[in-house]
Parts: sequence; structure tokens; C-alpha cells
Amino acid sequence: MNFIRVLVWALLPFMLAARANAEPITLESLLSEMTDRSAVARFPSPAYTTRQTSSYDRASTSKDKPDTWFANNDFNHFLRKERRQGRDEWVMLDAKGPGAVVRLWSPNPKGTLRIYLDGSESPTFEAPMADLLAGKATLAGVPITEPLAATRSQGWNLYLPIPYAGSCVITSDQDGFYYHVNYRTYAEGTAVATLDAAALAAARPAIAAANAQLRTPDRPRLMPGMPTLLDPGQTQTLELGSPGGPSQAVSSLAVILDAPDLESALRSTILEIAFDGTLTVWCPLGDFFGCGVGLNSFSDHYREVTPEGILRAYFVMPFRSTAAVTLRNLGSAPVNASLAATADPHRWTSRSMSFHAGWTARYPIRTNAGKGTIDFNYAAITGKGVYLGDTLAVMNPVPQWWGEGDEKISVDREEFPSHFGTGTEDYYGYGWCNPNTFNMPFISQPRCDGRGRDNFGHTTVTRVRALDAIPFTSHLNVDMEVWHWAQADVAYAATTYWYALPGATSNRGPAPELAAAPLPRPPERPRPFAIPNAIELESATIAEKSAGMAAEFQAMEGFARNTWSNDAHLWCKGSAVGDFVELAIPASKRSRVTLYATRSWDYAAVTFSAWGRDLGKPIDLASGDQGKVIASGPIDLGLISPVDGVIRLRATITGKGPASLPPGTYFGLDAVVLSEP
Repeated sequence: MNFIRVLVWALLPFMLAARANAEPITLESLLSEMTDRSAVARFPSPAYTTRQTSSYDRASTSKDKPDTWFANNDFNHFLRKERRQGRDEWVMLDAKGPGAVVRLWSPNPKGTLRIYLDGSESPTFEAPMADLLAGKATLAGVPITEPLAATRSQGWNLYLPIPYAGSCVITSDQDGFYYHVNYRTYAEGTAVATLDAAALAAARPAIAAANAQLRTPDRPRLMPGMPTLLDPGQTQTLELGSPGGPSQAVSSLAVILDAPDLESALRSTILEIAFDGTLTVWCPLGDFFGCGVGLNSFSDHYREVTPEGILRAYFVMPFRSTAAVTLRNLGSAPVNASLAATADPHRWTSRSMSFHAGWTARYPIRTNAGKGTIDFNYAAITGKGVYLGDTLAVMNPVPQWWGEGDEKISVDREEFPSHFGTGTEDYYGYGWCNPNTFNMPFISQPRCDGRGRDNFGHTTVTRVRALDAIPFTSHLNVDMEVWHWAQADVAYAATTYWYALPGATSNRGPAPELAAAPLPRPPERPRPFAIPNAIELESATIAEKSAGMAAEFQAMEGFARNTWSNDAHLWCKGSAVGDFVELAIPASKRSRVTLYATRSWDYAAVTFSAWGRDLGKPIDLASGDQGKVIASGPIDLGLISPVDGVIRLRATITGKGPASLPPGTYFGLDAVVLSEP
């Protein structure tokens, strides 16, 4: 008997390795894991870590050095520059496997993206970076389309997993951009099937199925029951399971709330969930469902908020025998609440984890103008589990951008965060403080009061994870840096979602005083500044533009108030010298044209022309300093005559001034004033 026991122990490593090799990690298995909401409810096997590389400012080295910890030059930093096959390439990722790339983001992707797997000197895959991240490219003849790759609010996101057995290097042959790369590293010895052209082609049906499932999830549209009147201090509880009964998992949850002041009620009505007698969820309703402040409809992989006011969640929440779902009214007025939940069979094992959701808020946070203020702590967790995501609700009382701050996520008490980002909107998958709302399976901006102009008022952003979930074995700390362009009193409220094995704790327990406090509200919005008699170019008709030119509205009040007419300009983003935009400006007679433009550190030298005639020498619109964005003041373009009631004003990139920083192919047009000759 002793001989057999010794033999089994001696063979155990080989038995485990054989089992691992029998079922390797593949693109298909990763896509299946991505779309299976129950997968994240069990601690990973095989084990992996999740890390991130990014273009964060390398001056940030330690929180013990406050002068540099909040450094904000997060642009154009790479692991290295190297020479490959006669060209320069900038390295974003150099990971030793086995592993998988699970997310790639940029707000201004450049050049050709190349992916080198398992030490190959030639790229396994290559494609124009902007096209690939936008869902407009093919890899090895396979279209990579939405929502696995898509652009939203000036953020490019690629969620196609790229597994590899030994190593992965990702480069671009052009610099001058921001980036994040999230990647897994599996335990040594884990069998991973490296993705190649043949494997990608074979996975085409799985890619199509994953896209379809992410676009239109197969999930029940649970309807809440009859409403219950909850007076201040009252509760409503729904019991699931039974003592000693079989293990199950809450699979869907639905709530309808009705109150005269719904914004306040969604904050002061609390969702509490106890699994097997242990409270693990305590969160204001609106924040839990991703709304933040107010009822803001959107849909992602785990939640759905309908325009009719139904709040649904599809987090898989296992329990051994009992679960109790409670709504608690902490407000000063009655609310009508409807609650429903379903539970499905779930086999409880040693890897089963309980679902947690915590919440915290702080107001006021006094920001520094143009400097980082604090690292706002979302949560500090002790135990073993997996981080699933978060929701951030912000009240910003001024138009200037509030979210330059970087995420800093530390796993298992590491000395330096393994997730160090480049800006709050970057973490949530969009870019350039864009105020337009959007939603995708894993990232959303359900609310932004500054839509069309700036980021004044309430904003809600949320991110949930699947393949980029973050396992931790002893501790997790999630911070978001507060970095504002203005001095103001802002409000932050953060909700965190995570799973953990029994016994885990968090610093974000019940906070009834915070949830019952009056909602921070922005002041009355000021009227926009306007140049007298100005024709706003952000609203002008674009008569023609080159293929490489993008032109769009950009709010400018966040840079400086009372500087740009209508607090906005037309942001023109060219790709190369020769790119142009031509505007049709209404005019009834020959007029003197005075242009108002923008100068920025990455702007081009631009030549203006009308009807094929240059209106003087090129004008250098570079500001000369990183981060410096200013108005140009009046620029006299001379006398121009209209044809058929319009002046066709063309702006063409003719070079890059000596003070311009990469990319040097952008410019901004604010307004023109037409006056008597």
C-alpha cells in the first residue's frame, strides 16, 4: 500500500501535466469563457495573472515621491524601440508565456500593428492598427468586426483574445500614440495553443458566435412583481433557496423603483444581498446597476437598464443553500419598489466564489488645477478572488476635464501597480474626455451632462471584465487618481464588483450615512462665450475633405473658459501632409475674413486657401509645449469673394513646425468673422 501511495505521488506531476496538455487553452476556449458569465464565478484553473502595459508617464515611480507620482505625460512611452527587418518598431508588449492578450486600447492608433508569437522573427499577424482596433480589418483573411473590435467616443478597443505558448511581442512601426495592453500569463506548464493563421481561420465560426452573443445576449427578460411601498427605514426581502437545500446561483435580478425624486431615491435605496447568511453586497441601486446618478439606460455583458426604468443584472452569484436579496430605503421619502430574482442549479466546489459589490463616495474632493490631487481608493480587498469591474459616478461643477487621473491597481501587495493607466476615460475604454454617451459589452458611458460641449455636471462610466478579470491570491487594491484641469469641488462615487472564496473582506462595507446624504449637484450652467458676429466652424458644412482627414466637434471649455467662441472648435485630425478640410461658409458679398483657430503641442503648419488661391504663407499652429492648448487670436486671411452665396475655405496640412510634437498632423478651427472690406 505504501509503495502504491509513493508511486501515485511520484506520478502526480506527470498526470497533471498530461491533463493540462489534453485540454490546451485555445482561441475557441477563450471566446467561450468570454461569453460564459458563470466562468468568472469559479477561481481560475489553470491559474493565471492579469497585467497591463501602457504608455503611462515613466516619471511616476513611487507614491513616496508626490512630485512625480501624479506625472501626466502619459503619451508615447514604450518598452523600447527596436530595429526589425529594416524598419523601426516601437514595442508595447513583451510577455513571456504561456499567456494570452485579452484587450488592446488606444485613442489615436498609429501605423501597422505587428504581433510576434513564440519568438518568431516574422509577425504572426499584422494589420493597420487603427483599422484592426476599429473592427474594420482582417487578420489572415478573417474579418475582425464589432463588438470584438470597435470604436466608441474616440476610443479604439480590441477584445479578440490572442493565445500563445511561449511569448508575445506587440509593436507598431509608427510612434506618437497612447495605448493599453491587457494580457494573461498562465502558470508554468499550462498548455496553450499558439494562435496562427490556420487556427484563426478554423475559429471563424466561434468568432462569429461570440460576436453574436455579445451583440444580442441570450438572457431572460425578468419582470419584477407588484410594487411594494417602502417608507423611510423599511425593507423588502426576497428569500431564495432553503437551509440544507442544494447549492444554486442567482442568475438574474430585476428591480423597478418609482419615487418623486428618482435621482435621489436611486442613491438612497440600497441593494443588500446575503449568501448563506453573510452579507457581501451593499450598494445604492443606481450605482450597482451602472446608472450612477439618475436612471440612464444602457446594456452591457452583465447589466441592462431599459428606458422604461427596469434595472436588470445577470451576474452569476453562487450560494451553498440560501440567499436573501433586500431593498432598504434610507431616504427621507417613501418609494415604490418591485423586486424579482431567479436562481439556477450550481454545483458548489472548492473553486466556487461568492459575489461581492461594495460602494464608497466622497464629497467634496478639492482638486488642484493642472495637478494630481489624491489616489481615490475604490476598494482594498483581503482574500483570494477575482476582480470583475467597477462603476464611477462623478459630479463636476465646472466645464474643464476632470479625468486625467490614472488607474493604479496593485495585486497581492506588489511594490508598483501592475496596472498603471493613462487617464480615467482611457481606463473606461474611450478617449479625449469625449462627452458622448456609448455602451459596449464591457465598457460604457451611460451619462454625461456635458454632451456636445464639455464634461460639466454628472458623468457615469463603467467597466466590466471577462477575460481581463484580475485574479488575486491575498490582496487587491484599486485606486483612481484624481487629476483635474481646474480647481473645483468634485464628487466621486465608486462601485466595485468582485468574486472571492469564503472569508474575504473589504474596506467597503455598509455606508448608510454616505448613501443617505443629499446628492451633490452642479451649479447652474453658465452661458457660453461667443465672439461677436462669429460663424462657428464646428457647425459649418464640410464641403470636402481628404480621405486621411477626420473632422469633428470638440468642446474647448475644459481647456479655458471664455476663450473659444461657443466654447468649441472643429478638431481636424489629419494623417499626413496634404490632408485637408474645406468648409462652405455662407457669405453674401466680398468680405474680409478673420479666422480664429487653436494652437496645441501636436498641431501642424496649415495653409489656408479659397477657390484654389493661397491666402498667405503657412501658419504654424503648434503651441510649443506639451499639454499647452491656447486660442490663436485673430488671423487675417484677407478679402474673399463668395460664389453662389458661399466662401469655400480650405485648410491644408503643409508641414510640421519646429515646435510641433508628434503626430503634428492635427489642427483646430474655431470661428470666422466676416467684415466690410
